[in-house]
Amino acid sequence: MSYIYEALLRAERERQSHPPSLEDQQAALPLHEEISAFPSEENRVASESVAEYEWTPFMPSFPTLAKHGRGLEQFRSLRSHIYQARNETPLKTILISSGMPSEGKSFVTANLAMSLARNSSNQILLIDGDLRRPSLNQLLGAPNAIGLSDYLAGTAELGTVMQRCSASSSNGANAVSTLANLTFIPTGTLHENASELINNQRIKELISSASAAFDWILIDSPPVLVFADAVDLASAADAVLLVVRGAQTTYEVAQRAKTSFSSSRILGVVLNDIKNPPRRESYYDYYYYGKPDAAGTSAARTE
Repeated sequence: MSYIYEALLRAERERQSHPPSLEDQQAALPLHEEISAFPSEENRVASESVAEYEWTPFMPSFPTLAKHGRGLEQFRSLRSHIYQARNETPLKTILISSGMPSEGKSFVTANLAMSLARNSSNQILLIDGDLRRPSLNQLLGAPNAIGLSDYLAGTAELGTVMQRCSASSSNGANAVSTLANLTFIPTGTLHENASELINNQRIKELISSASAAFDWILIDSPPVLVFADAVDLASAADAVLLVVRGAQTTYEVAQRAKTSFSSSRILGVVLNDIKNPPRRESYYDYYYYGKPDAAGTSAARTE
């Protein structure tokens, strides 16, 4: 039973114990009408009903699964900023988007999910909301037989569109440990009427149903300047994280993307794929490999 459902029942008992005024009677809705706005019991998350599959993540696209490296540290830094944002304002559901295609939003979404799931008890729900050009299932090496579009179309229940990585997957101990905290909803059956599916408000029902079972919910959306789906998806999220690509995303595109989400809380912007990374003698390399000598080699770091 969800917290919302319990709160409604408590409110109804209080109303019964304190007879309402005439104005309250005119303004109030029957209890059964209030509850009907929320998902049914059958549509809530039942962990035992979530199917497990053999996932084979494309490891080069997941610096967050490495033991160490610049990419891992960058996503740890992003994760820290996300936690800081939640300390300021309630935050659980984040939509990750970009202005145009090929700016790296799916890469950032998948790795942020891994970073949040890694070495913690957090339960992460990762949703591929790009019903036109899905890619998260390819990054994870996961099946895409049934998913978000089937739920939005009303042909599948929430528990049946979710999937997890099988504990027997041969991805290495570190990957399996991280993936154990990750639940994934792929796009599912592709539909020509993707905009209508996103706009039917069932995405809000999905988030409401899943919210109590997960610490974080991340949604990968289509590029906002190409399809209106991203704005509709953002209405179900607590905040939006924008992704821009170094040496590719123009200032105009970035500003237009930001303006498109004017009705949403924007957490910030992730600069992806910087063409000129720091030189080898960066703080990270100094810490792990030691200070380079005059010949350009690094002395081993000792403690």
